[in-house]
Amino acid sequence: MEIRFAQSDQEILDCWEVVKELRPHLPNPEAYLQQVKEMMQDSYQMIYVWIKEGDVHKAVSFAGYRNLQMLHTGKMIYIDDLGTLPGYRGHGYASQLLDYVYQLAKDTGKTGVHLDSGYHRQTAHRLYLQKGFVLSSHHFAWKL
Repeated sequence: MEIRFAQSDQEILDCWEVVKELRPHLPNPEAYLQQVKEMMQDSYQMIYVWIKEGDVHKAVSFAGYRNLQMLHTGKMIYIDDLGTLPGYRGHGYASQLLDYVYQLAKDTGKTGVHLDSGYHRQTAHRLYLQKGFVLSSHHFAWKL
């Protein structure tokens, strides 16, 4: 198992299966690739857990994040996405990705790591609380 950065088109596409699990509204791999590349121009970065099963390599968990600065937080890392394929949950992959992002935040002088999570993702919430995240606000959205 290793944590890698998805930078090339192929590496981004290698994450499609796990991204699609978290974001099922994405229409197809081509549209997903284009959107990620556009987001990368706005500081989005993607890391993923790469494992080997027999002769096959596979991305089984991923995190997408941005470096942001806000008046109420200062410089921080904001996690947009964090997901693991269902058959690979419970193996600590998401936890390792969170640890990686946390260390990256420390190493780059950030004030913290932030994320939003849907109300229905209670298993993920347990992980976040175990890692030391606190419920600090409600997120409101006004769709156009």
